[in-house]
Amino acid sequence: MKKRLLISVVVIAVLGTLAWGAMRVIQMTAPEDKNQIPTTKVRKGKVTISVSARGELQGGNSEVLTGPMIGGDLPITYLREPGELVKPGDVVVEFDTTAQEYNLREAEADLAEAEQQVIKAEADAQATIEEARYQTLTTASDVKIAELEVRKNPILAAVPARQNEIALEAAKNRQVQAEKDFNNKKTTAGAGIAIQKAAVDKSRVLAQNAKRQIDSMTLKAKTGGYVNVQQNSNQNNLYYGQVLPDFQVGDAARSGQAVAQIPDMSNWEVSASIPELDRGHLDVGQKVIIHAAAIPGREFRGHVKSLGGTSGSAWDRRFECRIALDETGPELRPGMTSNILITVESLDDVLWVPSQALFESGGRAFVYVRTPQGFVSRDVKLVRRSESQAVITGIGEGEQVALSNPDQQTKAGKTADTGGVMKALTK
Repeated sequence: MKKRLLISVVVIAVLGTLAWGAMRVIQMTAPEDKNQIPTTKVRKGKVTISVSARGELQGGNSEVLTGPMIGGDLPITYLREPGELVKPGDVVVEFDTTAQEYNLREAEADLAEAEQQVIKAEADAQATIEEARYQTLTTASDVKIAELEVRKNPILAAVPARQNEIALEAAKNRQVQAEKDFNNKKTTAGAGIAIQKAAVDKSRVLAQNAKRQIDSMTLKAKTGGYVNVQQNSNQNNLYYGQVLPDFQVGDAARSGQAVAQIPDMSNWEVSASIPELDRGHLDVGQKVIIHAAAIPGREFRGHVKSLGGTSGSAWDRRFECRIALDETGPELRPGMTSNILITVESLDDVLWVPSQALFESGGRAFVYVRTPQGFVSRDVKLVRRSESQAVITGIGEGEQVALSNPDQQTKAGKTADTGGVMKALTK
């Protein structure tokens, strides 16, 4: 009996071990429940509402160097290297001035010729005026002589006396005409000189314009900074997908076309694209912390400078936010990727859940609370919402809420189950 009892105990122990092993194998090989809803608890504490984004570092109020407004293509003969440091007054770009120098020589030659014409016109006018003056003096002398002859008339016969009177009248007429001719020639000479002087002024203006054009074809930096060479948009033989190359020596620019920029190193800015959802949290003047990706461990402080208009597709609406840096450093460079953090406000002792646990529809804000009967939607009041957290009221601390929509998860699971059954039936 003892032997049989011992054998029975051993058999029961072996069977129990086999059953336990079978259960473990089943548990380990059983497929994971794909319809499990991820959850989180409603927490209470301090919440810091902040907005984070990534932007590009830019120099504020960049100085743009453009081709001079003189028309035609402007071949580049000198150009600073991209990223080269320049000081105010340094030459950044030079264009070919061959045509303008030719125009200058032509204008200077015309100016010299016009000045000689003025000298000649003044000499001719002086000679003409002196001749006319001499003529007036001669006629005045003739009148005096004729008047003396007329005084003899009382002792002369009638015929000679009449001849003297006629001679006096003729002399006076010649004097009047000589004075008119003198005035006319004086006026005409002055007009001729004025015409020649106008030609001189015109030639001088052309020469000055040519000099000004030559000076404008040398572009100098007005502020210190780094040279940012612009893309050459005059390329016509690019293939689809190719990037426009930067300007280089030998390329031709157009009048008014930007060839280079010099960002203002004393006024740095960050241009960031921020989701429309965060616009209500931001305002001009808010403090910002900036981290440049290329300068690890260094923190810069700034403030919100401006908020731009919203644009983009209906599912990805964004707006531009420009942040001005209050602190700068010599290691900053244009184009650096920068991470910004804007602290909007801090709320103490409030209830909050992750943003993905809060749902909104038809003007309602609600969460899915876990109960013994499953997930149930419950309306809550949204106090504040950021990209990662939502501050709410109308729910208790510690309650479990779903991180995804249970209704959609259940529908997806039923669809998957129906598909599996159909496959099994087909087999």
